[in-house]
Amino acid sequence: MTDIKDFLETIEYKITEGSDYCWDCYGPNAYQLDSWNGLHDDGGYTINCTFDKHDQTVYQLEAWDYATTRYYRWINPDYIDAVKDEYKNRGLDFANAIDSDNYIDLELADDLLEKALAMIEGQEYDTRVQVPLTLEDNEMYELMKMAHAQDLTLNQLVENLLRRAVEDHALVPSVP
Repeated sequence: MTDIKDFLETIEYKITEGSDYCWDCYGPNAYQLDSWNGLHDDGGYTINCTFDKHDQTVYQLEAWDYATTRYYRWINPDYIDAVKDEYKNRGLDFANAIDSDNYIDLELADDLLEKALAMIEGQEYDTRVQVPLTLEDNEMYELMKMAHAQDLTLNQLVENLLRRAVEDHALVPSVP
C-alpha cells in the first residue's frame, strides 16, 4: 500500500491544483491533489492522488502521460468494487480515461509512482505492468534454479512463464 507522503515525494511537493472529489465511492472526505507541468504533449503529464482528508487513506493514484497517450491508474483494492459500482451507476465505462483512450490499470501503487517519477524527470520508463507475486522459499529456490539453468534472470524467467500462461489461456475457448 502507499501513503500520501509517497505521492508528495514523487511530485517533489509541486501541487498545482486541489479539490473535493465529487464522486461518492470514497465517502464525503475524499480530496484530490494534482501536479501538472502545464503541457498537454511533448512531455506533458498530470499526476494526481485522491485521499481521505481525515485519516489520509490513499484511494487512487493516476499518472497521465500526454506525450505517449498512456493513462495509468491505481485504485486501492479495498475500494475497487465501490468505484466500479459508481461507474456503472453513472453509466460510464470503467476502462475509459478520456475520449477513446483507456486507463492502464496497475496492481501496485509503487509501479504507478515509478512511472510518474520518470514522466516528471522526462525519462523513458517501463510500460509493462508489474504483477505482485508471493512465493514460498522452496518455490523461489526452484524458480532460481530454473532461471540459472536457462541463463536468465529470475525476473526474465517469471515474465516468460506468465506470458506463456496468458497465451495458453487465450487458446482455451471461453465458457459462456
